[in-house]
Amino acid sequence: MSTILVIDDNPAVATALEVLFSLHDLATVHAATPEAGLALLDAEPVDLVIQDMNFSADTTSGDEGRALFAAIRRCHPDLPVILLTAWTHLESAVELIKAGAADYVAKPWQDAKLLATVNNLLELGEARRELDQRRDGERRRRDDLARRYDLRGAVFADPTSERVIALACQVARSELPVLVTGPNGSGKEKIAEIVQANSPVKDGPFVTLNCGALPAELIEAELFGAEAGAYTGANRAREGKFEAADGGTLFLDEIGNLPPAGQVKLLRVLETGRFARLGANRERQVKVRVVSATNADLPAMIREGTFREDLYYRLNTIELAMPPLAERPGDILPLAERFLDGGRPLAPAAAAALQRHPWPGNVRELRNVIQRAQLLAAGARIEAADLGLPRAPAGRGSPAQEPAREQIEAALAHAGGVIAQAAAELGMSRQALYRRMERHGLKAP
Repeated sequence: MSTILVIDDNPAVATALEVLFSLHDLATVHAATPEAGLALLDAEPVDLVIQDMNFSADTTSGDEGRALFAAIRRCHPDLPVILLTAWTHLESAVELIKAGAADYVAKPWQDAKLLATVNNLLELGEARRELDQRRDGERRRRDDLARRYDLRGAVFADPTSERVIALACQVARSELPVLVTGPNGSGKEKIAEIVQANSPVKDGPFVTLNCGALPAELIEAELFGAEAGAYTGANRAREGKFEAADGGTLFLDEIGNLPPAGQVKLLRVLETGRFARLGANRERQVKVRVVSATNADLPAMIREGTFREDLYYRLNTIELAMPPLAERPGDILPLAERFLDGGRPLAPAAAAALQRHPWPGNVRELRNVIQRAQLLAAGARIEAADLGLPRAPAGRGSPAQEPAREQIEAALAHAGGVIAQAAAELGMSRQALYRRMERHGLKAP
């Protein structure tokens, strides 16, 4: 049962309110003076306060009510307070509403209206307490994860991210292959780092290969190494990624770009731990934990015949699905604060703009937006206009906005002119980026 504290020097007012509330299963306690009311607040739990504006005889200024409200706010900043006021105190009541009072009710009050206000405030208070409890629980779980595992500096606050990271920590103890799925820029490599850091081979090397950043004819040499003369330009023997990762973890990003011949060899390594360099007959034995990642629809590629089904199931022993940033909105502001790195703070309007934006480029796009704003902002804070986001961004679940010219230029500059990397940061294909560049009159570097 909720408890309402009535602070009013008129016993008749207190009695009338107590009778009204008791008929609706609401408990009432009464204090005749501000001092007694504040003492009651310290002594027992109260869910809502109804306070008068004047307590001394022949006093109509409302100063006592303002002082009482200020005292309640100092000690109980979230407690809802309803002001009981005569029409002569209306201006004072409006001032206190601006200062945080929940509502004001004129004397004589209407029972139905007062009850509606009280019930709404109590429901809001209960919802706020439940939200606070849930956030406290989430914060405790995040702190517990950070104590038990090496999270590699991961920044997250959204429960969706927390579940993926917790699962990554759990499966890290296994030696089974892990497949991390999710759109470009969503943080798949960070998940791979967490798996490595909490695995039995955490002290071994962590080697990465982006299968989408190399021509198909060079991927095999990168993976397995090559003897001198194995292909044009191979003037000396070279070590492959599997050899470099022996005793540790090999992270294969954009695994869907692996050509068919490479898929066959990768499957054999996963099954036997053995492989041969290009141009060599002697096989080598390695012990490598493989974590792969993709933004592609591998089941669709299997149906199209471009990805081996047996390799898919070998890689996908454990899948960690990282959602796009728009589906974990609780991460947006914590990530933005990390990218700000103690620089100029975000203005409230800028923070709201960040949360409204659909982030088609995910975490990479957010990082670029923040870094650009830090560079270009002229004031002491980063304002919404400094972010360079579309003025009418698509809502979550609606089609993503095309990147603006400034976003494309920033992505190209950050990627050093590498079209594939800039496209990945913007969350689009290279062909789509070329079309956008042509539309904006931008030349390829």
